Amino acid sequence: MSGQDIILQAKGMTKQFAGFFAVKNVDLNVRRGSIHALIGPNGAGKTTCFNLLTKFLQPTAGSIIFDGADITTMQSSDIARMGMVRSFQISAVFPKLTVLENVRVALQRRRGDSFDFWRSQTVLNRFDEEARHRIDEVGLSGFAEVTADELSYGRKRALEIATTLALEPKMLLLDEPMAGMAQQDVERISALIKRISANRTTLMVEHNLSVVADLSDTITVLARGQVLAEGDYATVSSDERVIEAYIGVGHE
Repeated sequence: MSGQDIILQAKGMTKQFAGFFAVKNVDLNVRRGSIHALIGPNGAGKTTCFNLLTKFLQPTAGSIIFDGADITTMQSSDIARMGMVRSFQISAVFPKLTVLENVRVALQRRRGDSFDFWRSQTVLNRFDEEARHRIDEVGLSGFAEVTADELSYGRKRALEIATTLALEPKMLLLDEPMAGMAQQDVERISALIKRISANRTTLMVEHNLSVVADLSDTITVLARGQVLAEGDYATVSSDERVIEAYIGVGHE
């Protein structure tokens, strides 16, 4: 696999808290244009690993490379500007703004004037065409004038993805996108992730193994802060070490 095929790479990534290694010597290679999942039982270090990659935590040791640039010591805001954008486990939208207004705020942020709510309606309307394109991309075209607090939970998650896409990410990082969803919403958001990942890279932490099996090109299994196994779903699901790690243990 050539270096150009790798968009995100971790080498020896380690995080220590007061003598405890939450993540230890993790090597990770995420291929450009793929869907890559991080999974593992409770306490495996998935969330810490994800927070390190997205720079919400700084590593104790090791390095992180994104799109050829060393981001090891960068802040999350810096890597967002580089095109690595994280969508959170808990839906983060403005509940009293409409779907259109929520996406428009994200577009304003991308262009450097995100919270200029005082600007004239004419000026703000220049974002509408692109905002409606993003709304349509996530299947919410019929909800553009609906306030976010009126949406179902699944559609709020779709709106959050729309606001993330408005930032034009090279790489989309999803933190448990199916958390708390009914099966109908799981199917809708799973199909959405597959669709929007067609021309970008996606890394996700996800506990729903059927979703992981359906969506992922590559799966990295963590246990006790270290990489236990990696490969496609057929490979990792038949790995005896993975089976043993999950036996009798709930997963996040």
